[in-house]
Amino acid sequence: METTSPKVPQLAPEQVLRACDYVELVWQDDEEAWARLEEFHRDGKELAQLVGEFGALLLDRYLTVVPAGHVDCEAGYVMDKLVAVATRYLKRWCYSGGGAHTAWIAAGFLIECMQEVDQVHQFLADIRRDAYTGRPMATT
Repeated sequence: METTSPKVPQLAPEQVLRACDYVELVWQDDEEAWARLEEFHRDGKELAQLVGEFGALLLDRYLTVVPAGHVDCEAGYVMDKLVAVATRYLKRWCYSGGGAHTAWIAAGFLIECMQEVDQVHQFLADIRRDAYTGRPMATT
């Protein structure tokens, strides 16, 4: 049973910035970051849902772009299917009633994905820039 929409979420710039801030604090993993994480963790279920939606956006729009010359080939098809499955699973898991702990684990998963393609800080800076400039974060 599908519990969330398979479409890529539409997130407001403020939501994107909040999610970026949260993921960056999880990535920093120091005493100052942990103190600030406590504020985020008060949101519990809502935070987990935001991280799930943000993760779906990252997976679809930022982390798994298939080069134009390969969109129609088998590798592009497989990548598209892997993204769809990972996105569904991440969103379903984050919407399952988990709270701050679920958000923290999901952020860790996204950090691992980001580290495969870029430095986490720079990656999040690029996403923040897109949100500030009004670049469309997703299309449905």
